[in-house]
Amino acid sequence: MRMVWIAAVLAALVGASGLAVKAQAAATTKIAVFNFELEDKSAGAGIIAADERDTRYLSEATAQAGRMLADTKRFALVDTTKVDLSTVGQYGLRNCGGCEAGIARKLGAQFALLGVVTRVNRTEHTLSIRVVDAASGQVVATGFTDLRMGANYAWPRSVKWLMEKQILAVKQ
Repeated sequence: MRMVWIAAVLAALVGASGLAVKAQAAATTKIAVFNFELEDKSAGAGIIAADERDTRYLSEATAQAGRMLADTKRFALVDTTKVDLSTVGQYGLRNCGGCEAGIARKLGAQFALLGVVTRVNRTEHTLSIRVVDAASGQVVATGFTDLRMGANYAWPRSVKWLMEKQILAVKQ
């Protein structure tokens, strides 16, 4: 179901006009980039808790995705820092049945982006990103990498790779 969603958003917003016009028109597209979540499937899950480094690198991964979206000049980031996620439960947005769409909609965003780092072991991970349409709740883009390179310090690099190669990749 992989779809080059930026191209689809731009086409829907401005039709087939020139690139400069597309970028200008799409700048009003608001996206809520939620804090990336950690899903620990390592042998130590439940025994070794996530620590301050994990929290730091998840935050850096979230910031990397937001920066890359903002740098396109096609998206405006919506502030998600004050969202109360206490009702989502212990498994976070990744398992709330698509509730991120409703939260994004309440924040005034047209799209929601959620990233999940899955720890395979202390030195390997996978990363998935999903983007949903806030109005319909439909998934409009997904990306997955099983680069499995490096511990938590590599999470922001994985985000950069996935954003460049899958989420922001526009095929012409």
